[in-house]
Amino acid sequence: MAGRTQPLLAGVVTALVGFASSFTVVLAGLRAVGATDAQAASGLLALCVAAGLSAAWLGLRHRLPISIAWSTPGAALLVATGPVAGGWPVAVGAFVVSSLLIVVAGLFPALGRAVAAIPTPIAGAMLAGVLLPLCTAPVRALVEVPRLAAPVVVAWLLLHRFARRWAVPAALAVAVAAIALTSPGAGLDGRGLDGGGLWPAVELTAPAWTVSALVGLALPLFLVTMAAQNVPGMAVLVGYGYRPPFGAALRATGLTSLLAAPAGGHGVNLAAITAALAAGPDAHPDPERRWIASVTAGAGLAVLWLGAGLATALVAVAPPVLIEAVAGLALLGALATAVASAVAEPATRGGHRGHLRGHRLRREPGRGGRRLLGAARRRADAAAVPPPLPPRRHDRHRRCRSGRGCRSRRRRSGRG
Repeated sequence: MAGRTQPLLAGVVTALVGFASSFTVVLAGLRAVGATDAQAASGLLALCVAAGLSAAWLGLRHRLPISIAWSTPGAALLVATGPVAGGWPVAVGAFVVSSLLIVVAGLFPALGRAVAAIPTPIAGAMLAGVLLPLCTAPVRALVEVPRLAAPVVVAWLLLHRFARRWAVPAALAVAVAAIALTSPGAGLDGRGLDGGGLWPAVELTAPAWTVSALVGLALPLFLVTMAAQNVPGMAVLVGYGYRPPFGAALRATGLTSLLAAPAGGHGVNLAAITAALAAGPDAHPDPERRWIASVTAGAGLAVLWLGAGLATALVAVAPPVLIEAVAGLALLGALATAVASAVAEPATRGGHRGHLRGHRLRREPGRGGRRLLGAARRRADAAAVPPPLPPRRHDRHRRCRSGRGCRSRRRRSGRG
Protein backbone atom coordinates (compact mmCIF):
# COMPACT_ATOMS: atom_id res chain seq x y z
CA MET A 1 0.00 0.00 0.00
CA ALA A 2 2.86 2.36 0.84
CA GLY A 3 4.39 1.77 -2.59
CA ARG A 4 1.12 2.74 -4.25
CA THR A 5 0.47 5.87 -2.23
CA GLN A 6 4.03 7.20 -2.26
CA PRO A 7 3.94 8.61 -5.82
CA LEU A 8 0.44 9.98 -5.21
CA LEU A 9 1.59 11.85 -2.13
CA ALA A 10 4.69 13.07 -3.95
CA GLY A 11 2.49 14.41 -6.74
CA VAL A 12 0.22 16.24 -4.30
CA VAL A 13 3.24 17.79 -2.57
CA THR A 14 4.70 18.81 -5.94
CA ALA A 15 1.46 20.53 -6.96
CA LEU A 16 1.05 22.35 -3.64
CA VAL A 17 4.67 23.49 -3.46
CA GLY A 18 4.68 24.57 -7.10
CA PHE A 19 1.48 26.58 -6.73
CA ALA A 20 2.09 28.14 -3.33
CA SER A 21 5.73 29.02 -3.94
CA SER A 22 5.28 31.06 -7.10
CA PHE A 23 1.68 32.10 -7.77
CA THR A 24 2.49 35.51 -6.29
CA VAL A 25 5.15 35.95 -8.97
CA VAL A 26 2.59 35.13 -11.68
CA LEU A 27 -0.02 37.53 -10.36
CA ALA A 28 2.55 40.28 -9.89
CA GLY A 29 3.80 39.79 -13.44
CA LEU A 30 0.36 39.78 -15.06
CA ARG A 31 -0.70 42.89 -13.17
CA ALA A 32 2.58 44.61 -14.04
CA VAL A 33 1.88 44.37 -17.79
CA GLY A 34 -1.65 45.78 -17.51
CA ALA A 35 -4.00 43.02 -16.35
CA THR A 36 -6.86 43.83 -14.01
CA ASP A 37 -7.46 41.68 -10.96
CA ALA A 38 -10.10 39.65 -12.81
CA GLN A 39 -7.82 39.22 -15.84
CA ALA A 40 -4.93 38.16 -13.59
CA ALA A 41 -7.19 35.58 -11.92
CA SER A 42 -8.20 34.33 -15.36
CA GLY A 43 -4.55 34.04 -16.35
CA LEU A 44 -3.70 32.05 -13.22
CA LEU A 45 -6.69 29.77 -13.87
CA ALA A 46 -5.59 29.19 -17.47
CA LEU A 47 -2.02 28.42 -16.42
CA CYS A 48 -3.17 25.86 -13.84
CA VAL A 49 -5.35 24.04 -16.37
CA ALA A 50 -2.73 24.21 -19.15
CA ALA A 51 0.04 22.87 -16.92
CA GLY A 52 -2.20 20.11 -15.59
CA LEU A 53 -3.28 18.97 -19.05
CA SER A 54 0.29 19.00 -20.36
CA ALA A 55 1.65 17.02 -17.41
CA ALA A 56 -1.14 14.45 -17.60
CA TRP A 57 -0.75 13.96 -21.36
CA LEU A 58 3.05 13.68 -21.33
CA GLY A 59 3.12 11.41 -18.28
CA LEU A 60 0.48 9.01 -19.59
CA ARG A 61 1.82 9.08 -23.14
CA HIS A 62 5.51 8.49 -22.39
CA ARG A 63 5.39 6.95 -18.88
CA LEU A 64 8.00 9.44 -17.69
CA PRO A 65 7.89 11.84 -14.70
CA ILE A 66 7.68 14.98 -16.84
CA SER A 67 6.52 17.77 -14.52
CA ILE A 68 5.02 20.92 -16.01
CA ALA A 69 4.81 24.36 -14.41
CA TRP A 70 4.21 27.92 -15.44
CA SER A 71 7.19 30.02 -16.41
CA THR A 72 8.27 31.61 -13.14
CA PRO A 73 11.27 33.40 -14.73
CA GLY A 74 8.88 34.55 -17.46
CA ALA A 75 6.59 36.05 -14.83
CA ALA A 76 9.61 37.76 -13.26
CA LEU A 77 10.40 39.14 -16.70
CA LEU A 78 6.90 40.62 -16.85
CA VAL A 79 7.51 42.34 -13.50
CA ALA A 80 10.78 43.76 -14.79
CA THR A 81 9.19 44.86 -18.08
CA GLY A 82 6.32 46.78 -16.52
CA PRO A 83 3.47 48.41 -18.46
CA VAL A 84 3.44 47.66 -22.18
CA ALA A 85 2.60 50.29 -24.78
CA GLY A 86 -0.83 49.28 -26.02
CA GLY A 87 -1.98 47.76 -22.74
CA TRP A 88 -3.08 44.26 -21.84
CA PRO A 89 -4.12 43.16 -25.38
CA VAL A 90 -0.55 43.76 -26.62
CA ALA A 91 0.82 41.71 -23.72
CA VAL A 92 -1.58 38.89 -24.66
CA GLY A 93 -0.31 39.13 -28.24
CA ALA A 94 3.24 38.71 -26.94
CA PHE A 95 2.13 35.59 -25.03
CA VAL A 96 0.70 34.17 -28.26
CA VAL A 97 3.90 34.78 -30.22
CA SER A 98 6.09 33.30 -27.47
CA SER A 99 3.91 30.17 -27.41
CA LEU A 100 4.13 29.85 -31.20
CA LEU A 101 7.92 30.07 -31.02
CA ILE A 102 7.97 27.23 -28.50
CA VAL A 103 5.82 25.11 -30.82
CA VAL A 104 8.19 25.91 -33.69
CA ALA A 105 11.15 24.90 -31.52
CA GLY A 106 9.43 21.56 -30.93
CA LEU A 107 8.73 21.05 -34.62
CA PHE A 108 12.21 22.04 -35.78
CA PRO A 109 14.89 20.60 -33.48
CA ALA A 110 17.53 22.92 -34.92
CA LEU A 111 15.87 25.90 -33.24
CA GLY A 112 15.73 24.07 -29.91
CA ARG A 113 19.40 23.15 -30.23
CA ALA A 114 20.26 26.74 -31.06
CA VAL A 115 18.56 27.97 -27.89
CA ALA A 116 20.17 25.19 -25.85
CA ALA A 117 23.53 26.22 -27.28
CA ILE A 118 23.33 29.64 -25.62
CA PRO A 119 26.43 29.78 -23.39
CA THR A 120 25.62 29.03 -19.78
CA PRO A 121 27.17 32.28 -18.47
CA ILE A 122 25.06 34.37 -20.85
CA ALA A 123 21.86 32.53 -19.98
CA GLY A 124 22.64 32.74 -16.27
CA ALA A 125 23.49 36.44 -16.45
CA MET A 126 20.30 37.14 -18.40
CA LEU A 127 18.18 35.32 -15.85
CA ALA A 128 19.99 36.94 -12.92
CA GLY A 129 19.33 40.38 -14.37
CA VAL A 130 15.64 39.55 -14.62
CA LEU A 131 15.39 38.15 -11.08
CA LEU A 132 17.53 40.67 -9.21
CA PRO A 133 14.98 43.54 -8.95
CA LEU A 134 12.33 41.17 -7.63
CA CYS A 135 14.70 39.45 -5.19
CA THR A 136 15.52 42.79 -3.56
CA ALA A 137 11.84 43.32 -2.73
CA PRO A 138 12.14 41.70 0.75
CA VAL A 139 14.61 44.41 1.73
CA ARG A 140 12.32 47.14 0.43
CA ALA A 141 9.38 45.56 2.23
CA LEU A 142 11.29 45.58 5.53
CA VAL A 143 11.78 49.32 5.07
CA GLU A 144 8.28 50.24 3.86
CA VAL A 145 6.05 47.80 5.78
CA PRO A 146 8.25 46.35 8.54
CA ARG A 147 5.37 45.09 10.70
CA LEU A 148 4.08 42.94 7.84
CA ALA A 149 7.35 41.97 6.20
CA ALA A 150 9.43 41.05 9.27
CA PRO A 151 7.33 37.99 10.28
CA VAL A 152 7.34 36.80 6.66
CA VAL A 153 11.12 37.00 6.36
CA VAL A 154 11.68 35.37 9.78
CA ALA A 155 9.35 32.48 8.89
CA TRP A 156 11.18 31.99 5.60
CA LEU A 157 14.58 31.99 7.30
CA LEU A 158 13.54 29.43 9.92
CA LEU A 159 11.90 27.05 7.48
CA HIS A 160 14.73 27.51 4.97
CA ARG A 161 17.09 26.26 7.67
CA PHE A 162 15.10 23.25 8.87
CA ALA A 163 12.59 22.38 6.09
CA ARG A 164 13.64 24.15 2.93
CA ARG A 165 10.87 22.71 0.79
CA TRP A 166 8.21 24.43 2.89
CA ALA A 167 10.00 27.76 3.42
CA VAL A 168 8.11 29.70 0.77
CA PRO A 169 4.66 28.20 1.57
CA ALA A 170 5.25 29.06 5.23
CA ALA A 171 6.22 32.62 4.34
CA LEU A 172 3.09 32.85 2.20
CA ALA A 173 0.92 31.57 5.07
CA VAL A 174 2.40 34.18 7.41
CA ALA A 175 1.78 36.89 4.80
CA VAL A 176 -1.85 35.79 4.43
CA ALA A 177 -2.30 35.89 8.20
CA ALA A 178 -0.75 39.35 8.38
CA ILE A 179 -3.04 40.59 5.60
CA ALA A 180 -6.10 39.12 7.32
CA LEU A 181 -5.18 40.71 10.64
CA THR A 182 -4.45 44.15 9.23
CA SER A 183 -7.32 44.21 6.70
CA PRO A 184 -10.05 41.94 8.08
CA GLY A 185 -12.57 41.08 5.38
CA ALA A 186 -11.26 43.67 2.94
CA GLY A 187 -11.69 42.51 -0.60
CA LEU A 188 -12.79 38.99 0.41
CA ASP A 189 -16.54 39.62 0.44
CA GLY A 190 -17.07 39.57 -3.29
CA ARG A 191 -15.92 43.14 -3.98
CA GLY A 192 -12.21 42.39 -4.35
CA LEU A 193 -12.43 41.28 -7.98
CA ASP A 194 -14.46 44.07 -9.55
CA GLY A 195 -17.69 42.52 -8.28
CA GLY A 196 -16.88 39.10 -9.70
CA GLY A 197 -16.53 37.38 -6.33
CA LEU A 198 -13.97 34.79 -5.37
CA TRP A 199 -15.02 32.27 -8.01
CA PRO A 200 -12.54 32.69 -10.90
CA ALA A 201 -13.90 33.16 -14.40
CA VAL A 202 -12.22 33.02 -17.77
CA GLU A 203 -11.85 36.44 -19.36
CA LEU A 204 -10.78 36.23 -22.98
CA THR A 205 -8.82 39.09 -24.53
CA ALA A 206 -8.33 39.64 -28.23
CA PRO A 207 -4.57 39.82 -28.84
CA ALA A 208 -2.90 42.78 -30.48
CA TRP A 209 0.63 43.11 -31.78
CA THR A 210 3.21 45.84 -31.98
CA VAL A 211 6.80 45.64 -33.11
CA SER A 212 8.11 46.97 -29.81
CA ALA A 213 6.19 44.33 -27.84
CA LEU A 214 7.39 41.55 -30.14
CA VAL A 215 11.01 42.58 -29.69
CA GLY A 216 10.84 43.72 -26.09
CA LEU A 217 8.50 41.10 -24.58
CA ALA A 218 7.64 38.15 -26.85
CA LEU A 219 11.21 37.23 -27.84
CA PRO A 220 12.70 37.70 -24.34
CA LEU A 221 9.84 35.66 -22.87
CA PHE A 222 10.57 32.83 -25.30
CA LEU A 223 14.31 32.91 -24.59
CA VAL A 224 13.89 33.07 -20.81
CA THR A 225 11.36 30.24 -20.84
CA MET A 226 13.59 28.05 -22.97
CA ALA A 227 16.92 28.83 -21.32
CA ALA A 228 15.75 29.04 -17.71
CA GLN A 229 12.97 26.43 -17.65
CA ASN A 230 12.85 23.97 -20.54
CA VAL A 231 16.57 23.28 -20.88
CA PRO A 232 17.21 22.97 -17.10
CA GLY A 233 14.05 20.88 -16.72
CA MET A 234 15.33 18.50 -19.35
CA ALA A 235 18.71 18.39 -17.58
CA VAL A 236 17.02 17.39 -14.30
CA LEU A 237 15.27 14.46 -15.98
CA VAL A 238 18.47 13.35 -17.71
CA GLY A 239 20.28 13.57 -14.38
CA TYR A 240 17.85 11.01 -12.95
CA GLY A 241 18.49 8.63 -15.83
CA TYR A 242 15.54 9.44 -18.10
CA ARG A 243 15.59 10.25 -21.79
CA PRO A 244 12.54 12.48 -22.24
CA PRO A 245 11.33 13.51 -25.71
CA PHE A 246 12.32 17.16 -25.83
CA GLY A 247 10.44 17.93 -29.04
CA ALA A 248 7.20 16.34 -27.84
CA ALA A 249 7.41 18.24 -24.56
CA LEU A 250 7.94 21.54 -26.36
CA ARG A 251 5.02 20.89 -28.71
CA ALA A 252 2.68 19.94 -25.87
CA THR A 253 3.57 22.89 -23.64
CA GLY A 254 3.61 25.29 -26.58
CA LEU A 255 0.13 24.26 -27.73
CA THR A 256 -1.38 24.47 -24.24
CA SER A 257 0.31 27.84 -23.74
CA LEU A 258 -1.18 28.99 -27.02
CA LEU A 259 -4.65 27.99 -25.82
CA ALA A 260 -4.10 29.69 -22.46
CA ALA A 261 -2.76 32.95 -23.89
CA PRO A 262 -6.12 34.60 -24.76
CA ALA A 263 -7.25 33.88 -21.19
CA GLY A 264 -4.16 35.63 -19.81
CA GLY A 265 -1.66 32.80 -19.38
CA HIS A 266 1.87 33.81 -20.26
CA GLY A 267 3.13 30.24 -20.79
CA VAL A 268 3.79 26.81 -19.32
CA ASN A 269 6.94 24.73 -19.67
CA LEU A 270 8.99 21.91 -18.22
CA ALA A 271 9.34 22.32 -14.47
CA ALA A 272 12.88 23.02 -13.35
CA ILE A 273 12.47 23.96 -9.68
CA THR A 274 9.98 21.26 -8.65
CA ALA A 275 10.99 18.63 -11.22
CA ALA A 276 13.12 16.74 -8.70
CA LEU A 277 10.13 16.26 -6.39
CA ALA A 278 8.44 14.00 -8.93
CA ALA A 279 11.49 12.53 -10.67
CA GLY A 280 13.66 11.75 -7.64
CA PRO A 281 13.72 8.66 -5.42
CA ASP A 282 11.39 10.34 -2.91
CA ALA A 283 8.58 9.91 -5.44
CA HIS A 284 9.10 6.13 -5.66
CA PRO A 285 12.05 3.75 -5.32
CA ASP A 286 11.26 2.29 -8.74
CA PRO A 287 12.06 4.81 -11.52
CA GLU A 288 9.44 3.14 -13.71
CA ARG A 289 6.67 4.19 -11.29
CA ARG A 290 7.58 7.83 -10.80
CA TRP A 291 5.47 9.00 -13.73
CA ILE A 292 2.47 8.55 -11.44
CA ALA A 293 3.78 11.43 -9.32
CA SER A 294 4.01 13.82 -12.28
CA VAL A 295 0.54 12.90 -13.50
CA THR A 296 -0.84 13.39 -9.98
CA ALA A 297 0.94 16.74 -9.75
CA GLY A 298 -0.65 17.80 -13.03
CA ALA A 299 -4.10 16.77 -11.84
CA GLY A 300 -3.57 18.58 -8.55
CA LEU A 301 -2.41 21.74 -10.29
CA ALA A 302 -5.42 21.62 -12.61
CA VAL A 303 -7.70 21.45 -9.55
CA LEU A 304 -5.94 24.34 -7.83
CA TRP A 305 -7.47 26.75 -10.36
CA LEU A 306 -10.35 26.88 -7.88
CA GLY A 307 -8.11 28.97 -5.64
CA ALA A 308 -7.18 31.48 -8.33
CA GLY A 309 -9.91 33.91 -7.30
CA LEU A 310 -9.04 33.79 -3.60
CA ALA A 311 -5.33 34.15 -4.35
CA THR A 312 -5.99 37.19 -6.53
CA ALA A 313 -8.25 38.74 -3.90
CA LEU A 314 -5.53 38.38 -1.26
CA VAL A 315 -2.98 39.92 -3.58
CA ALA A 316 -5.38 42.78 -4.37
CA VAL A 317 -5.79 43.84 -0.73
CA ALA A 318 -2.13 43.40 0.23
CA PRO A 319 0.55 46.07 -0.12
CA PRO A 320 2.22 45.49 -3.50
CA VAL A 321 5.69 45.47 -1.98
CA LEU A 322 4.66 42.66 0.40
CA ILE A 323 3.53 40.46 -2.49
CA GLU A 324 6.76 41.24 -4.32
CA ALA A 325 8.67 40.33 -1.16
CA VAL A 326 7.07 36.88 -1.01
CA ALA A 327 7.79 36.44 -4.72
CA GLY A 328 11.39 37.54 -4.20
CA LEU A 329 11.87 35.02 -1.38
CA ALA A 330 10.54 32.32 -3.71
CA LEU A 331 13.11 33.26 -6.34
CA LEU A 332 16.22 33.64 -4.18
CA GLY A 333 17.33 30.09 -4.89
CA ALA A 334 16.87 30.61 -8.62
CA LEU A 335 18.86 33.86 -8.40
CA ALA A 336 21.73 32.13 -6.59
CA THR A 337 21.79 29.40 -9.23
CA ALA A 338 21.69 31.97 -12.04
CA VAL A 339 24.57 33.96 -10.56
CA ALA A 340 26.58 30.78 -10.03
CA SER A 341 26.04 29.66 -13.62
CA ALA A 342 26.94 33.13 -14.87
CA VAL A 343 30.43 32.81 -13.35
CA ALA A 344 30.82 29.04 -13.65
CA GLU A 345 32.57 28.98 -17.03
CA PRO A 346 35.85 30.87 -16.60
CA ALA A 347 37.36 29.17 -19.63
CA THR A 348 35.00 31.11 -21.92
CA ARG A 349 36.29 34.49 -20.80
CA GLY A 350 39.60 36.25 -21.13
CA GLY A 351 42.52 36.04 -18.76
CA HIS A 352 45.02 33.38 -17.84
CA ARG A 353 43.31 29.99 -17.83
CA GLY A 354 46.06 28.04 -16.16
CA HIS A 355 44.83 28.62 -12.63
CA LEU A 356 41.11 28.41 -13.50
CA ARG A 357 40.93 25.00 -15.10
CA GLY A 358 38.96 22.55 -12.99
CA HIS A 359 37.60 25.15 -10.57
CA ARG A 360 33.98 25.24 -11.68
CA LEU A 361 31.04 26.04 -9.48
CA ARG A 362 28.56 23.38 -8.47
CA ARG A 363 25.06 24.46 -9.35
CA GLU A 364 23.17 23.92 -6.11
CA PRO A 365 20.05 26.06 -5.43
CA GLY A 366 20.28 28.08 -2.28
CA ARG A 367 24.03 27.72 -1.87
CA GLY A 368 25.30 29.67 -4.83
CA GLY A 369 26.97 32.35 -2.72
CA ARG A 370 28.85 29.80 -0.63
CA ARG A 371 30.03 27.93 -3.74
CA LEU A 372 31.03 31.23 -5.34
CA LEU A 373 33.21 32.24 -2.40
CA GLY A 374 34.69 28.77 -2.16
CA ALA A 375 35.61 28.74 -5.84
CA ALA A 376 37.12 32.20 -5.61
CA ARG A 377 39.22 31.14 -2.63
CA ARG A 378 40.42 28.03 -4.45
CA ARG A 379 41.37 30.11 -7.49
CA ALA A 380 43.33 32.49 -5.29
CA ASP A 381 45.16 29.61 -3.63
CA ALA A 382 45.93 28.11 -7.01
CA ALA A 383 47.35 31.42 -8.20
CA ALA A 384 49.56 31.76 -5.12
CA VAL A 385 51.06 28.26 -5.21
CA PRO A 386 53.45 27.58 -8.11
CA PRO A 387 52.82 24.41 -10.11
CA PRO A 388 54.86 21.40 -8.87
CA LEU A 389 57.85 20.15 -10.78
CA PRO A 390 57.28 17.03 -12.88
CA PRO A 391 58.17 13.84 -11.00
CA ARG A 392 61.44 12.12 -11.79
CA ARG A 393 61.31 8.68 -13.26
CA HIS A 394 63.58 7.15 -10.62
CA ASP A 395 66.25 8.25 -8.22
CA ARG A 396 68.58 5.32 -7.82
CA HIS A 397 66.56 3.22 -5.35
CA ARG A 398 65.47 6.29 -3.43
CA ARG A 399 61.79 7.27 -3.31
CA CYS A 400 60.71 9.38 -6.26
CA ARG A 401 59.06 12.74 -5.89
CA SER A 402 55.78 11.26 -6.92
CA GLY A 403 55.69 9.34 -3.60
CA ARG A 404 56.32 5.92 -5.17
CA GLY A 405 59.47 3.87 -5.35
CA CYS A 406 61.25 3.63 -8.65
CA ARG A 407 60.34 0.83 -11.01
CA SER A 408 63.54 -1.18 -10.56
CA ARG A 409 63.26 -1.24 -6.77
CA ARG A 410 59.62 -2.33 -6.86
CA ARG A 411 60.53 -5.10 -9.25
CA ARG A 412 63.28 -6.41 -6.93
CA SER A 413 61.04 -6.27 -3.85
CA GLY A 414 58.30 -8.21 -5.61
CA ARG A 415 55.78 -5.33 -5.48
CA GLY A 416 55.98 -4.49 -9.17
